[in-house]
Amino acid sequence: MRREPAIIEGMEQHGNSLAGRKAETETGTAAVAPRRRWPQRVAIALVVLVVAAVLAAAAFFAYVGDFYHDLDAASHDLASTEALPVQQGESYLAFGDPAAETGIVLYPGAKVEYTAYAPLMRELAERGYLAVVVEMPFNLAFFDINAADGVRSAFPQVKTWWVGGHSLGGSMAAQYAADHSDDAALGGIVLLGAYSASDLSATDLGALVVYGENDEVVNRDKLSEGEALLPPDAQTVKIAGGNHAGFGTYGPQDGDGEASIAPEEQREQTADAVDAYLEARAA
Repeated sequence: MRREPAIIEGMEQHGNSLAGRKAETETGTAAVAPRRRWPQRVAIALVVLVVAAVLAAAAFFAYVGDFYHDLDAASHDLASTEALPVQQGESYLAFGDPAAETGIVLYPGAKVEYTAYAPLMRELAERGYLAVVVEMPFNLAFFDINAADGVRSAFPQVKTWWVGGHSLGGSMAAQYAADHSDDAALGGIVLLGAYSASDLSATDLGALVVYGENDEVVNRDKLSEGEALLPPDAQTVKIAGGNHAGFGTYGPQDGDGEASIAPEEQREQTADAVDAYLEARAA
């Protein structure tokens, strides 16, 4: 009897069985491959980013929430009179004649309530200027360097404008001046306990720097180096016995030197220096 066909058939079935097992093995290998875990990793990364952002925001608001307050709690310095009107704008306080020929916009120092400069603004207004102090977002001038634009638009009758600032506000005012150096209505800058980090040396602007002899906050090296960035006819006035905080009414400032003159005297001397310089420039 011949059984070759049966043997061949059996071999074929065995071969098919082996092929099927190989396919099952390969399929099984694919089935038990490690699952891709990137969605879980992305979720963890997003959570970390959100937590970091929340912590950063909390730190920022804690930082800006601790600022120097105006000591004039009763707001006597904000009182408007017939001789010296005071106008409250959306983000500024304007002192003096709205039709004055010359206006001065002041940027406050870092973390200082803007109303603390009201007494200095009154001193300038009494000398014939429209003196305007700007309220800055979070009390930090670098959040609104172009704040002077809004003030200037509110008082279009003013012919000549000076921008200035105290401490950080002064540096931001200098940046504003550098960005508007070709503006014919811009007279120059007034820096109080501040220096310019912007190059104004090739401009026709005026520049006045006023600082207190006992000022321990302003960087003296940068104050000296900043003179090279100012226009050729810039002038520097040192107030004997003055300090950094004496330009406003917000009390002692951390790291500042002790003043040997009253803040009222420092503000009066400052207003006199500003008036004298601006008058000389206008002559």
